[in-house]
Amino acid sequence: MDLIPAPRLAVLDEDGLRYAFGPEPALATGPGTQGVARLLRRELGAATGWSLPAAAPGAAADLRLRLDPEHGERLGPESYGITVDATGVELTGASEAGLCWAFQTLRQLLGPDAYRKAPLPGRTWSLPHGRIADGPRFGWRGLMLDVARHFLPKDGVLRYIDLLAAHKLNVLHLHLTDDQGWRVEIKRHPRLTEVGAWRARSRWGHRASPLWNETPHGGFYTQDDIREIVAYAAERHVRVVPEIDVPGHSQAAIAAYPELGNNDVVDTSALEVWDDWGICENVLAPTEAVLRFYEGVFEEVLELFPAEVSPFVHVGGDECPKTQWKASPAAQERIRELGVDGEDGLQSWFIRHFDGWLAERGRRLIGWDEILEGGLAPGAAVSSWRGYAGGVAAAEAGHDVVMCPEQQVYLDHRQAGGADEPMPIGYVRSLQDVYRFEPLPPKLSAEAARHVLGAQANAWTEVMQDQNRLDYQVFPRLAAFAEVVWSSLPEPQERDFARFEGRMTAHYARLDALGVGYRPPGGPLPWQRRPGVLGRPIEGEPPHA
Repeated sequence: MDLIPAPRLAVLDEDGLRYAFGPEPALATGPGTQGVARLLRRELGAATGWSLPAAAPGAAADLRLRLDPEHGERLGPESYGITVDATGVELTGASEAGLCWAFQTLRQLLGPDAYRKAPLPGRTWSLPHGRIADGPRFGWRGLMLDVARHFLPKDGVLRYIDLLAAHKLNVLHLHLTDDQGWRVEIKRHPRLTEVGAWRARSRWGHRASPLWNETPHGGFYTQDDIREIVAYAAERHVRVVPEIDVPGHSQAAIAAYPELGNNDVVDTSALEVWDDWGICENVLAPTEAVLRFYEGVFEEVLELFPAEVSPFVHVGGDECPKTQWKASPAAQERIRELGVDGEDGLQSWFIRHFDGWLAERGRRLIGWDEILEGGLAPGAAVSSWRGYAGGVAAAEAGHDVVMCPEQQVYLDHRQAGGADEPMPIGYVRSLQDVYRFEPLPPKLSAEAARHVLGAQANAWTEVMQDQNRLDYQVFPRLAAFAEVVWSSLPEPQERDFARFEGRMTAHYARLDALGVGYRPPGGPLPWQRRPGVLGRPIEGEPPHA
């Protein structure tokens, strides 16, 4: 069975028998399985042409769906089982999520054509007799999509939710705001999208590149778009984590509302949405008015991302230059009023305010590991991006952690060292490198390891201007990442990459059927290259600290 991610147990019966589906298989649904039944009928039905009518009471059914909470006592709340024998196929889940992952495995077993949007003429379907018992290693298995630097239209986001679910990944972190664009409609502050969602041009390549794309760029999700995205994800048991950046990465918001910036040192009324990449000096002013403004933003965000689907809210908290605060009389007076430790204390004040504000509303704050500086409330969680160290410190201090070290799982980093890699950024992180990523560093104590919720791969889009570029950077490496966070694997150097690579042969056919523009094993195709566009490659082995 060429399954990705690899299941805990998969056994084929030695008799070599197969269960052959007829032209109109029947579906039996147990209590609580109706959501997965809808997915089966909609998605598997599209590929096979089956309508999957409900089996008559007492009659045999080719496909049977059942919830079995006791399954979760053995393999966890997202676990599942599949049995194929002469009576048909039974999918069992410890929960609806587990049953959804059973459905995703069923599609893999049926072959690449099970991912198509319409049936191929003459195609028949069968499965070998056997059984599978499976469950994930981590509860947080995520991908961060940066839709702020380059906007990904709604249909592209829905497509990526499908791709996450197909790989049994269950968190989509949407980076919705940054200096280069504001991507979510806020009704009480309409200029955030009227002004902040659009920039006049974009740097073409790394920020050191002399090239520009002079086409204006922008876009945003209406509130109904967001509701659709969240509902679509929830049906596939994918949580959506919204990110609204404070107090740095905020020039798009300041361009829309100049009073948000440090206007005693900068003419904020002259600022536009930033057209370059890197770390921007224009940050939020540390005032009560700014806090009230962003409380209004978060009030609307919380309504769009309900707690049962999105218990975490990401506030950024990273890369906040202090130059303007140092020069601002108002900021310096604020430091004295608050009694905080200089400009670093102001950044901590911002984060701690929203930490408490979100907690009062039943949500949990999560932010990049800079939020550790100045202390955190007990319920806050940390995205460890500057290596493992921030995650280790947070976990040892009792905070929950999502491991996403830049040097290991930033998918904007290049995939090979060759000259044909388009706009090469960062270290070489090959498919094999990602397969050897380990979310739990050895220096972590057993107690602290329990605070590691899981891991996340991050796709920053400064040099990913459209869906094809995004696909190229994300795939096939996301398949390796999915196995790392789902499967129980040996230590990194003991992992059988050759066997994984062999299973990828079948998986490439699935990606082809899904229309994914992945990087081929032999290197980029001619239309995937970007000759002459400057990147920022870093040579050598990345640090593991």
